[in-house]
Amino acid sequence: MVRSVEVKQSDYAPSTSLTGVIAARTLNNLSFQVGGRVAERSVDIGQRVTKGQVLARLDPQEQQSDVRAAQASLYAAQAQLRQAAAAFDRQKTLLAQGFTTRRDYDQADQAQRVAQSGVESAQSQMSNAEDRLTYTELKASADGVVTARTIEVGQVVQAAQTVFTVAEDGDRDAVFNVDEALVARNPVAPDVMIALISDPRIKAPGQVREVSPAVDPASGSIRVKVRVPNTPIEMPLGAAISGTIVSKPQPAIVLPWQALMSDAGQPAVWTIDPATKAVALAAIEIQSFASGVVVVARGLEVGQSVVAQGGQLLSPGQMVEVAP
Repeated sequence: MVRSVEVKQSDYAPSTSLTGVIAARTLNNLSFQVGGRVAERSVDIGQRVTKGQVLARLDPQEQQSDVRAAQASLYAAQAQLRQAAAAFDRQKTLLAQGFTTRRDYDQADQAQRVAQSGVESAQSQMSNAEDRLTYTELKASADGVVTARTIEVGQVVQAAQTVFTVAEDGDRDAVFNVDEALVARNPVAPDVMIALISDPRIKAPGQVREVSPAVDPASGSIRVKVRVPNTPIEMPLGAAISGTIVSKPQPAIVLPWQALMSDAGQPAVWTIDPATKAVALAAIEIQSFASGVVVVARGLEVGQSVVAQGGQLLSPGQMVEVAP
């Protein structure tokens, strides 16, 4: 006695499970704005940092010397301005009394203007020197976690050379390398259910936010980033996760996996003649496997009767009794 099922076409939403990792939405590559020798490193990989926290310092001797030189230039320019201003005031008084010429007055006025410009230039140089001194401290631009560093104390670094990478706090991404064919089957970004591999009870919904336009030539895969709002704290950076994608429902023939047989190494099922109850092997083409079922692409017609259980010991032409 066997059990049978009638071949029907129904809407089937295939699901695909992928593995990936939790990654930061925003990575900040931090660098000094001036070059120099590293005098102090305050943090290491894995440490939490807060916005404005000093991560490292350069030896400031060169910048301090520049500040002192700029300060001396400013003092000298201010002294020249005081002298020029006093000379102008004197010429102004003398001109009012008729004891000097208009030419001498104009020269004193011009000298004061030049001295004022000199002070402004020296002030600008002083401000720039003070800014360069502050650049010897590297500070975190946001709260986050240090994910990479490339410096040690005593090392000489160049301006704009990345020395720390900080993953900003906030929403995380789940990152997957996805087969190109799967991306092609889902032109509209599907929802993804994210689960922690070490504890599948920890789950979070996600939405595809970015699909790389380029295919990795080595693996043939495409990098896909999934937004995970309100990422559970149990999913830290680098955590291994799975992502389940449920595709758009499509008409398909779905059979229980127990119905699947083999004929000359090819997939097949036993079909039952409705008149004689004799069985015959029918070769099929499998579209996909899912939990407990087989999705058939070709080889069967709607309305046929297929052996669902008890087909292991059957032979072609054998008549069977079908359980009610």
